[in-house]
Amino acid sequence: MVPFVLSLLFFSFLMGSSEGHLQVGFYSSTCPQVESIVHAAVRDAVLSDPNMAAVLLRLHFHDCFVEGCDGSILIDNGPQSEKHAFGHQGVRGFDVIERAKAQLEVSCPGVVSCADIVALAARDAIVMANGPAYQVPTGRRDGLVSNLSLADDMPDVSDSIQLLKAKFLNKGLTVKDLVLLSGAHTIGTTACFFMTRRLYNFFPGGGGSDPAISPNFLPQLKARCPQNGDINARLAIDEGSEQKFDINILKNIREGFAVLESDARLNDDIATKNVIDSYFSPFGPLFGPSFEADFLESVVKMGRIGVKTDFLGEVRRVCSAFN
Repeated sequence: MVPFVLSLLFFSFLMGSSEGHLQVGFYSSTCPQVESIVHAAVRDAVLSDPNMAAVLLRLHFHDCFVEGCDGSILIDNGPQSEKHAFGHQGVRGFDVIERAKAQLEVSCPGVVSCADIVALAARDAIVMANGPAYQVPTGRRDGLVSNLSLADDMPDVSDSIQLLKAKFLNKGLTVKDLVLLSGAHTIGTTACFFMTRRLYNFFPGGGGSDPAISPNFLPQLKARCPQNGDINARLAIDEGSEQKFDINILKNIREGFAVLESDARLNDDIATKNVIDSYFSPFGPLFGPSFEADFLESVVKMGRIGVKTDFLGEVRRVCSAFN
């Protein structure tokens, strides 16, 4: 455990020395209670709805992939707001962020950005799902732009593996980051809406199911998402472990039990498959790579995409509106 903690601290030091002015403890003198306030809001939300852990982690991902990690997805100023983009369908958790922000505005008004609250909430959500804790570099400013057209390049469940790799590379993320951040699907659910093509219309000419689905799993998926059934019905993304942060998602991908099409494609490509296989090395977990440690590196790295610091943004008074 000690080497693992030390490696994370060393990583945090390296990340803190580059890319903007984010740093662990950014609010230590201006709002020392920030982490406890955000944690309390997340804890209450997850205790009320266990799926909220996955919701808040997904919110962080969707925020960072459009205009950087700047809270642009939180803005609600009409039908053209980014949050209404097709690529953000099903994204929730806005109310949790607003509750934390309201409490922070009482304790230290005008200090903590909504973008930082999203990043901190994602960390606390992982911990609430029995995942590893980590330090979150903070100091982000809130963005000044929010438009649904800017979300056109969000990764999609039906993207080819080449397109997924290109979209991640465009954000400064590697093939390894693609696998690890997809590993966030270890918690949470998805809607049958996102399964229809994979189960019933997979081939270009129409019809058929994705052959990557295990024959032992396909009947279960079709039973949960019957053709012409309720597209809003929910099913676990990580079969058998949807409320616990663990490596089971990668095991399911390897064995043909991936629920999402984009997850299954990770096992088709040699580069992404090699990353997955590395976590099941005969030398692990003692001598092989750690899924948990590598995931944390990727999520901290993602949290630095396109951040606004200093005078490049603002600190909103309310997360859903520009000042």
